[in-house]
Amino acid sequence: MKSINWRGVDLNLLVAFSALMEHRSVTRAADKLSIGQSAMSHNLSRLRLLLGDPLFERQGHLMVPTARAIDLAPTVDTILAMITNQVLQPEQFVPDDYTGTFTIGLTDYAELLFAPALFDTLQQLAPQCHLSFCNIDRHNYLNAFSDRHVDIVIGSMHTNSKELESQYLYTEDHVCLFDSAATGLTAPVSLARYIMTPHALVSPDGVLCSGIDQQLADQGFQRHIALGSRNFLTIRHLLTGRNLICVVSRLMAQLDIFNDQLTQCPPPVDIADFDINLLWQRRNTDHPKLTWLRQIVKDTVTERVHTLRQP
Repeated sequence: MKSINWRGVDLNLLVAFSALMEHRSVTRAADKLSIGQSAMSHNLSRLRLLLGDPLFERQGHLMVPTARAIDLAPTVDTILAMITNQVLQPEQFVPDDYTGTFTIGLTDYAELLFAPALFDTLQQLAPQCHLSFCNIDRHNYLNAFSDRHVDIVIGSMHTNSKELESQYLYTEDHVCLFDSAATGLTAPVSLARYIMTPHALVSPDGVLCSGIDQQLADQGFQRHIALGSRNFLTIRHLLTGRNLICVVSRLMAQLDIFNDQLTQCPPPVDIADFDINLLWQRRNTDHPKLTWLRQIVKDTVTERVHTLRQP
């Protein structure tokens, strides 16, 4: 196979070839491209050298294409059309026609709250798409973009990474959740009763303590954590009929998928609110598909939060 001198391959040469094929004149081709006649003649010389063919021969006032030039013309036109329409022109994303996969990274919290609404919305707007929910946490979400090819991430993560962009979605607070009959507690719960009651803890890391324990220790108090689980669903089921109290996010407590009669009230300790953010790779900020996806996800999450917060 002949070795190709790629350093001599210039897209402008294909543009010059196309102009010469159209006008059959060095002068008129140069005028079309707004370059000098000498520059056009130089481009023709480079084309002849690159392709090993005269390409155009002068007959009177016309530059007549050779058989090689005639053979090449459809291919050159196709290449230039592809570059114009698929590379240089902004890509249009058409949800109705999309048959690919949206991969969304979600924490356990975000998946439980938003997965059904996201599925319904995306199926309605992009009915041929595939949707993949990828479980992530604050330890692995950075690698999820490269290892699991997630398009976006929803969670309470904050990042200083130069590779990621983020958008604020909403702020979440906390409530105490308990079975009044099993615990004997009524709302509001006093600090003394809060400390005396065994605690269940939602712990993504499996660590049976949180910032609450340090706050209590600073005041000379200690609570008893009887149970920890990374899965909120497990904790929620265990609270019914048991002497346990748990601090959870307010929206999780208000999910309508449970048919229990648990009581919720503000905790008697100060617990910092947390922000839920949407994250994506900075280099893909302007990608049409992901621009569309981010807007749809933001709108869907905002509507779902509003619905859950209704009394």
